[in-house]
Amino acid sequence: MRAYFDHNSTTPLAPEAWSAMQHIFAEIHGNASSIHREGQVARQHLEAARRQVAQLLQAKAEEIVFTSGGTESNNLALFGVAGHIITTAIEHPAVLNVTEELQRLGHAVTVVPVGATGIVDPENIRRAIRPETRAISVMAVNNEIGTVQPVAEIGAIAREHQILFHCDAVQAPGRIPIDVNAWQVDLLSLSAHKLYGPKGIGALYVRKGTPLRKRSFGGHHERDRRPGTENVPGAVGFGRAASVLSIPSNDLRDRLEAAILATVPNAIVNGDRDHRAPNTTNICFSGVEGESLVIALDLKGFAVSSGSACSSGSVEPSPVLLALGRSPSDARSAIRFSLGASNTEEQVDALARAIAESVSRLRKLSPAYV
Repeated sequence: MRAYFDHNSTTPLAPEAWSAMQHIFAEIHGNASSIHREGQVARQHLEAARRQVAQLLQAKAEEIVFTSGGTESNNLALFGVAGHIITTAIEHPAVLNVTEELQRLGHAVTVVPVGATGIVDPENIRRAIRPETRAISVMAVNNEIGTVQPVAEIGAIAREHQILFHCDAVQAPGRIPIDVNAWQVDLLSLSAHKLYGPKGIGALYVRKGTPLRKRSFGGHHERDRRPGTENVPGAVGFGRAASVLSIPSNDLRDRLEAAILATVPNAIVNGDRDHRAPNTTNICFSGVEGESLVIALDLKGFAVSSGSACSSGSVEPSPVLLALGRSPSDARSAIRFSLGASNTEEQVDALARAIAESVSRLRKLSPAYV
C-alpha cells in the first residue's frame, strides 16, 4: 500500500471533477466559439466553469482567462506588463525564469530578499519601488516551504503607488482563503492540477481595466487575451474541482512534524512555523542527501519530494533554502512533505517511522555526518 505526500507537486483528480469531465468528453463535442447549437452548449459549460473558478477567488467571471496552467499564466502576466518589476528571491521558477528573460530583453528587475523566515517584509518591497516601476510579483504560498506571504499588505502598497500587483497563487487554493479584492491584486495565476483538477488547464485572473499585452497571437478567444480553441473538458474539471475544494486543518501536518522532530536528531524545520500553509512542512536532515532519502522512502511506499517538481533532477541546492540562509549541504538534505485530502493518521505515523529508519541508515553510510 502506497501513501502520497507530494500534493504541492500535483494532486489526485477529484472524483467530482472526473465525473464532470467524462460527461463533456462523451456528450459535448462542439467548439465553444461556434455559433451553432453544439458550440453554444459547449460555451455554456465553459462559462459555468469560469464562474466556478471566479467564485474561488471572489472575482467576476469575466475577469478569468483560461490558460494551459500556472506557468503560462505567469508568463502571460509578466510579459504582459513588462517594465521594471519587483519580485522576491523565493518565487517559483515560472516567475524567476521569466524575470531573467525580461532582464535579458533589457527590462529592469529587483529581487527582494526574504530572510530566515521565508517571508518578505512589505517595507522592503516599498523601498524597492522606483518612479518607473511597472509591477510587483509576489507569490501567495511558497511551493517548497509553505510560507504565506503578506499579500494584502503588498497589494495595499502597490495600490498606493499605482503599480500593478501580480500574485502567483498556484499553491493557495485548498491551503488559504483567496480574495482578490482584499488582496488588491490586478493579476493572479492558478493551476487546476494543484487543487484536485486536471493537468493542462489553469487560469489568469485579470482585474477589469488592467492593461495586458498579448503573449501569443491567433483568434480572439478569452476576450482577446489568449488565442486558441478553449479546452472545455479541462475547464469543466477545473471549475468542478474548485467548487468542492475545502481547506484542511494543520493537525496531520503537525502530527508528522512532531513525530519527526521527536525521533530524528538534528532535523530542522525550514521557514516560519506560524505563517504557512496547513499542509506543508519542509525539513533538513543533516548528513543526508535529500534525493537519497526520497528514493529510500519511495521504496518503502511513500511519495515525497526534495523540492520543487519543476527543478527535479537539478544538482543545485534549492534556491529557496539558500535564500533562507541554509548552507548548500543542508539545503541538499531537505525534504518537502505536502499532505492532502486522502492522507490519514495511520499513513502519517507510518511515514514518520520510515523517515526515522531511513535517515538513521543513510547517516551511518554518510562520511559527512558525524
